[in-house]
Amino acid sequence: MRKLILGLAALGAVITSCSSDDNSGNNQTTSDLTINLNGLEDLGANFVYEGWIIVDGTPISTGTFTVDANGVPSSTSFDVDTATLNEATKFVLTVEPNPDPDPTPSAQKLIAGDFSGDSAAVSTSVAPAVGDFSGAAGTFFLRTPTDEPAGTANNGNDQYGVWFGLPGMPPAASLDLPVLPEGWIYEGWVIGDSGPLSTGTFLAVDAMDDNAGATTSFGGTEQLGPMIPGEDFFNNAPAGETFPLDIRGRTVVITVEPVPDNSPAPFVLKPLAGPSGNETAPSFHDLNLNLGSFPTGTVTR
Repeated sequence: MRKLILGLAALGAVITSCSSDDNSGNNQTTSDLTINLNGLEDLGANFVYEGWIIVDGTPISTGTFTVDANGVPSSTSFDVDTATLNEATKFVLTVEPNPDPDPTPSAQKLIAGDFSGDSAAVSTSVAPAVGDFSGAAGTFFLRTPTDEPAGTANNGNDQYGVWFGLPGMPPAASLDLPVLPEGWIYEGWVIGDSGPLSTGTFLAVDAMDDNAGATTSFGGTEQLGPMIPGEDFFNNAPAGETFPLDIRGRTVVITVEPVPDNSPAPFVLKPLAGPSGNETAPSFHDLNLNLGSFPTGTVTR
């Protein structure tokens, strides 16, 4: 009887062992999705990044992560249902509120990539991401139109204003930028003495930006600027700055910002930037392509 019991115990051990091997072998239910992304920035406490795979047109979340001040993500590997992951045709990375009441992707689709085999090269230029900025270009000039009442001569203080376009009567739009999808907006900046100063947000390059008419002019009488984005820096100086602000010799930048915006500082997407020389209008200055600021990378399954 003792031999029979021992024999049954040994047989049970063999059966158990075979079953464990099957579950850890070809019958796995999840697989790793690994991200290797460069150029992401810390979104702050109120926002996170979220990955999505697209299966038959339907977005399926692969999980959220954050990025620290050094650009290091909190996680680079995510467990995803194996069958679902194998059927995915695209990967998309979004910016999401934290906490997030909506289980669907936000409008802020930052980068995306199509799977080719087991990997996808991701960038902003793959739909439905924010856009292709490889052809972006533009100019800006220094002038202070809000300090020049209609019909008066130039006040001789054009070094205190920056406008995105070409000088003239009236000035002409010159920014060549892609139309942004929902969830994004452009913003102009000048690097001041204590940090970046916004010139206002905009979607149209041939219209006033969202900051138009927000402040009175240096002379006390408010004048609307031309039908292009820009700003005169006369009033309401933030801490660390002294107005009027001389723009000569400073860096001028165009960014792409999420809506809602995660921070009052410039977002990581800075398609155009350029130095201001000492010349005011009718001279103008070029904005240079700055795609090195854009996040890129690969996703593997």
